Amino acid sequence: MKVKFIVFVITALSLLQSCKEEKKEVIIEKTLQVDTPEYFYLRPDVEKAYGYAHAVRIGDDIKISGAVSMDDAGAPTAKGDLLQQMKNCYSDLDKVLKHYGCTFDDVVVENVFTTNMPEFLKQSAYRNSIYPKRFPTGSWLGVRELALPEFLIEIELEVHKSK
Repeated sequence: MKVKFIVFVITALSLLQSCKEEKKEVIIEKTLQVDTPEYFYLRPDVEKAYGYAHAVRIGDDIKISGAVSMDDAGAPTAKGDLLQQMKNCYSDLDKVLKHYGCTFDDVVVENVFTTNMPEFLKQSAYRNSIYPKRFPTGSWLGVRELALPEFLIEIELEVHKSK
């Protein structure tokens, strides 16, 4: 009787171990699945000249380069007006989000870079209209300068959106 019980236990453990190994193989296969990056250019000529893509989607994640207040030729707009520059940045970011079928509700990280933190803090309430449900994580960074001296603010985003 003891021998039959021991054989039963050994058989049961073997079956359990093989089930665990099958699950491990499935997990490894899913981890190794690679998605092809999908690039988006909001202003292709400007982005090519400066050497960047405005956004890239890989799987469920989208990284959006910092938006600045510029026209389609790459010239700075709203010079000296941080609030208007902020609005222009969010307008461009909205275009990128829409390209991927997203909204600001899908944003999980927002990083703001500004050359004038006191003025940004005065105007930051504008973000309430951009994020009416909840704010994303992120950082606000005061910097000495941005790509061009006229730029007062730059906003970059990260999005998580299931396909």
